[in-house]
Amino acid sequence: MADDAPFYAQDAGRNLARKFEMQAYDLRAHLKKFIQETGEEAISDGFGFLTESDELRTAYIEYSTDAADAMNRVHQYLDAVADALRKVNLNTETTDEDVAVLFGGNRNGGKR
Repeated sequence: MADDAPFYAQDAGRNLARKFEMQAYDLRAHLKKFIQETGEEAISDGFGFLTESDELRTAYIEYSTDAADAMNRVHQYLDAVADALRKVNLNTETTDEDVAVLFGGNRNGGKR
């Protein structure tokens, strides 16, 4: 291994965190659209407020709410994974710099 070779592929860690962050962002955009198209107001407009359609309308609203909640939990999970990966990357960079100093390097990645 060369003297200046990193122990951790920092760009790979950053890229992976970015990918999770983008997936979370995309899912959030889809979730907003889903809520607009299938929320209580949209469903009620589609079924109307006839007594005969009340049970079916209620079932659709419950399903829509459950689906939106599930999508929101996935969004939060993806966002949390991105945050964790950023923290791992930062901690690893700091540790690599500290180890480099122990072996005669400086904090900028070069030799003293």
